[in-house]
Amino acid sequence: MLDIRFVRASPDAVKADLKKRNDTEKLAWVDELLKKDARSRELKGETDVLRQRRNTIAREINAARKAGQDPAALMAEAASLPQKIKECDTEQEENAATIRSYLMRLPNILHESVPFGKDDTENVEIKRVGTPRDFDFEIRNHGQLATDMGWADFERATKISGAGFYFLKGSLVLLDLALQRYALDLLAKKGYIPVIPPYMINRASYEGVTDLGDFEKVMYKIDGNDAYLIATSEHPIGAMYQDEIFEEKDLPLRLAGISPCFRREIGAHGLDTKGLFRVHQFTKVEQFVFCKPEDSWKIHEELLANAEEIFQNLGLPYHVVNICTGDIGNVAAKKYDIEVWMPREKAYKEVVSCSNCTSYQAVRLNIKVRDKSEFELKQHIHTLNSTAIATSRVMRAILENFQEADGRVMVPPVLRPYMNDLEYL
Repeated sequence: MLDIRFVRASPDAVKADLKKRNDTEKLAWVDELLKKDARSRELKGETDVLRQRRNTIAREINAARKAGQDPAALMAEAASLPQKIKECDTEQEENAATIRSYLMRLPNILHESVPFGKDDTENVEIKRVGTPRDFDFEIRNHGQLATDMGWADFERATKISGAGFYFLKGSLVLLDLALQRYALDLLAKKGYIPVIPPYMINRASYEGVTDLGDFEKVMYKIDGNDAYLIATSEHPIGAMYQDEIFEEKDLPLRLAGISPCFRREIGAHGLDTKGLFRVHQFTKVEQFVFCKPEDSWKIHEELLANAEEIFQNLGLPYHVVNICTGDIGNVAAKKYDIEVWMPREKAYKEVVSCSNCTSYQAVRLNIKVRDKSEFELKQHIHTLNSTAIATSRVMRAILENFQEADGRVMVPPVLRPYMNDLEYL
């Protein structure tokens, strides 16, 4: 969320950003937030005065008695102070809850390079890599191909778990594991520490890393428990250092999370519902970085370069898009997507999301860095995240881009050492 000190100092910047996002209904929130903030500071002053008065009035009562004066008026005032303090505290608590509610729902401030646009049709392509293959036969749907070749079973998974689940079998299991290990090895060589996070986290931690108002509809809640299945390892890793202070020497901290991801939404048409592209459960390797604010924009480009290297080495055609103001969501200040060419649809489809969240998550989670200056100031860190590889989507891309007329599928050379040198699935 935004730091209240920033909103207080720069309300016009917050409003300008909301207009850029075409989120004008929240403009009134900024004014209301500032009123509540002003009242909160007034209440603090009033409460401080009342508490100070409570500490001094007892001495005045004793002095009056010693001087032979009637302390009745002072005693009446003393008796009224606890109720007045309680009323101020109650209003302050209500005020603080309202302020936090507004702050939690106001979006991050966008970077100046984010293009203006109303929806995903206006995202801006900034790079195209690789040439789509020219097929001389009819490409098979990846889901049907995987079924025909005995690499997946969607029907029996639907029978026991419902639509959007799958059994992987044989060579496709090896491919899934090879993609995970390849991405982890590439990142480890670049200084990223592999992390397997908990697969469930509580609501307070989840609210620290994402906008639950938008995200809760796609998450699985555990009945009777304060726990959600994670939608990505970004979320538990982001919350890992909640309420902690980093030392400058420990940043940037580069992590590579690996986990299953659980999401309630799936595709609405056959290509997605009987296949691997949009599913309820999939495995993902995620890049996550905690860093000093002055380093985050350079690291954002680093994360994108890492993801691009993976897809270049796999030999999959892709392009990179700069996500526009109408499609970016609340948390990121800037986001790139990598979209891979899917030959059956003759379209690019998202496989990587790469975001600089600046201090937005860190303010929610109260994560700071100690500045080793003369005064040892503390400021909120920046957090960044990017998909390295979501294996189900990449397996679809491999099955479609590298299939042969006889049903065989070429294994990208970089994955063969992880698959016992298998050249074809």
